[in-house]
Amino acid sequence: MLFSSLSAQAALLSLFAATSPYVSATPLKRASVCNGYSELCSRSFGNVTFVGAHDSYAVGATNLAANQDYNVTQQLTDGIRMLQNQAHSASDGSIHLCHTDCLLYDAGTLQAYLTSVKSWMDANPNEVVSILLVNINNLAASAFGSVFQSAGLVPMSYVPTSTPMTTSQWPSLGSMIDAGTRLVTFMDNGANDTNFPFLIPEFGNIWETAFDVTDPSFSCAINRSQGDTSQQMYLINHFLDATTDIAGFGVPAPAKDQLNVTNAQSGPGSLGQQAADCIAQYSAPPNFMLVDFYEYGQGSVFDVAANLNGVAAPTNSIAPPIINATSSSSSSGSSNGALTDFRGSGRVTGLALFTGFLVGIWTVS
Repeated sequence: MLFSSLSAQAALLSLFAATSPYVSATPLKRASVCNGYSELCSRSFGNVTFVGAHDSYAVGATNLAANQDYNVTQQLTDGIRMLQNQAHSASDGSIHLCHTDCLLYDAGTLQAYLTSVKSWMDANPNEVVSILLVNINNLAASAFGSVFQSAGLVPMSYVPTSTPMTTSQWPSLGSMIDAGTRLVTFMDNGANDTNFPFLIPEFGNIWETAFDVTDPSFSCAINRSQGDTSQQMYLINHFLDATTDIAGFGVPAPAKDQLNVTNAQSGPGSLGQQAADCIAQYSAPPNFMLVDFYEYGQGSVFDVAANLNGVAAPTNSIAPPIINATSSSSSSGSSNGALTDFRGSGRVTGLALFTGFLVGIWTVS
């Protein structure tokens, strides 16, 4: 009778396992390394510091509108984990990634960019990545939703359990990796968390410091937010601009001659110093640190993040700075000749382009 009873119980358990959605036939995967470190697997997404590429799409060594030397695939390979982009409505009806205006710099379609992100994430299954979309033209969330769907990113996109999320409510990196929902996408405006819940309103969840600053002291003052900043993650815009003279007009552009200082671990004007200042002011490290030309400083920006996360400095080699180059094979954007080698020529192709400089729309982050 005992044998019969045990057999019946085993049969019932087998039936339950075969039909229940809560029981897996194979053990659940448990990530043991998350974003390069075992220590980060149990850490909440809201309690990790990530290095981000300011204007990730704006690539080029000789273009005033560029903020990076290398394309998104190389950025991710080197350790960038937040990708900030400006989305514009192009004349062909698609969403393009442009710097302030597509006449100034057009890096191509958002879909092509996201397809590259998808390929990298497929090849690196233990990485959590964030995207920050600046919705310049106030496009509908549905337009972005269809692009994410076409790029194959919707299934791996994280959907918040509530809106907004407090810092402590975010899941651990390990659980996000285990669930396969390891892409976190924020939008500065136009997000629709009802129909497209993976497009997360930025300023309900994150506050930012000032952007496009020319003062190397880098204030930690809250510049943009919606909601209770004491409960939000925060982002520091740590990229320094300088005024460049073009045909007698001052145009802000990345202060490339200061990059080794700006991206450094310590010292006045450094990324490490701003992070320390903000920790002293808010008793918490920044969650995201946006930088220009991240590779300047020989990986120092990643060392800053590792220090804030309490983990060892990364040991991987990263791409070298592209210095005094006349062209870059890594460049994916087009400026229609308007800004390439612009410092030397002082030429402007089109009244609309020059007008854009003068009215200051260039400075849109």
